[in-house]
Amino acid sequence: MIRYAKPTTVDEALALLGEDAWRILAGGTDFYPAQGTKPFRDNVLDINGLTALRGIAETDDHFVIGARTTWSDLIRHPLPPAFDALKQAAREVGSPQIQNVASVAGNLCNASPAADGVPGLLVLDAEVELRSATVTRYLPLPDFVLGNRRTALQAGEMVSAIRVPKPSTTGTSAFVKLGARRYLVISIAMVAARLVVENGTVTEAAIAVGSCSAVARRLAGVEAALLGLPVDHRLGDAVQSAPITELSPIADVRGSAEYRLDAVREIVARAVLTAAGLTNDNMVAA
Repeated sequence: MIRYAKPTTVDEALALLGEDAWRILAGGTDFYPAQGTKPFRDNVLDINGLTALRGIAETDDHFVIGARTTWSDLIRHPLPPAFDALKQAAREVGSPQIQNVASVAGNLCNASPAADGVPGLLVLDAEVELRSATVTRYLPLPDFVLGNRRTALQAGEMVSAIRVPKPSTTGTSAFVKLGARRYLVISIAMVAARLVVENGTVTEAAIAVGSCSAVARRLAGVEAALLGLPVDHRLGDAVQSAPITELSPIADVRGSAEYRLDAVREIVARAVLTAAGLTNDNMVAA
């Protein structure tokens, strides 16, 4: 017999997860479309009653985004400018109606290569908090999202929070998404960039690209090329000449692999210039 449960406490949810296999229902914006008209064959654990997992808290060391925190919650919450890329991505997740119910953690658990929130979290060095009835563990985001629709979530576990270390919340950030239209579209490519600038010079750079490989990737070569540069047009030049070996885009109805690789350099440059507070009018359109 298929079971449905809607616990009201985290402990109750974890106890249920420890005794049986469940499919977790949060916002449902991916859950129901994936189900379609097929009959339910899995137990459903509805976590929408877990109020303790909704909201953003600040500790001495981290910003903690609860697993039920919606994109709208994130947009409204006062956060340092380093979160601006993630907030901009949040505004481009579907429609406002979707943003009001879809959760940040659900975007990670869906593990789509085109998940809008992943690049913005990667540049913040985010980690995922996983809880079971007996153990709490923390995984860096690259160790949690393993591939297309694959995560490191184990039996009996649920994502309880996303944690962002405070040392990674310095600087400013920007998000650029390339799609067939402005909103309500799966991206062809997307970029989050975070820069720390001291005395007019880049001292830290974090660049992540989504929709151009099975999982979103940080661009180590681009990050290294930006370090030590003055905040001027040379940032865009550095992006154009830096090695980008981390990406392996596919060809699909939205664009060829070659187009994605060409476009990525342009939108990385745009994101970097925007994060640096520079205009990017001189950049060629992707």
